[in-house]
Amino acid sequence: MTEPFDPAAVVAEFIDRVGPYDPAPDAAPVAVLGVRTAMGDTIFTVGDHVVRALCKALDAYRDPDDRGTCIGCGGRRLDENLHCRDCGQLHGILGEVIAQHVRRVAAESGGAE
Repeated sequence: MTEPFDPAAVVAEFIDRVGPYDPAPDAAPVAVLGVRTAMGDTIFTVGDHVVRALCKALDAYRDPDDRGTCIGCGGRRLDENLHCRDCGQLHGILGEVIAQHVRRVAAESGGAE
C-alpha cells in the first residue's frame, strides 16, 4: 500500500529546496501555481528559477512502470516480464528466446507428424 502524501506540501518542499539557488531572488513572480485537493487549496507564486526547475524535474521523471512500447500493438502496458498486457506478445531478450523456442518446438512437432 502506498503512503499518503499532501501534494501541496510536496510542492512547497520543492520550492524550498530550489529557492535558495535563485540567481534573482528579488525578481517579480512569473507564475502562480495552484494545488487543489481534498485537503484544500494552496496557491504558490513562483519566480522563473522555480518554474524552470519544476519543468526540468517533470521532464526528467520516468514512471517506474514504463517499460517501453509493445512492438506488436504499440501499447505501453508491458509487465515486469516484458509481456504486453494488451496483445500478449513478449519483448526483449526473454521474448526473443521464448519465441525462438516456440518456433523450434513447432517445427519439431510438425516434422514428427
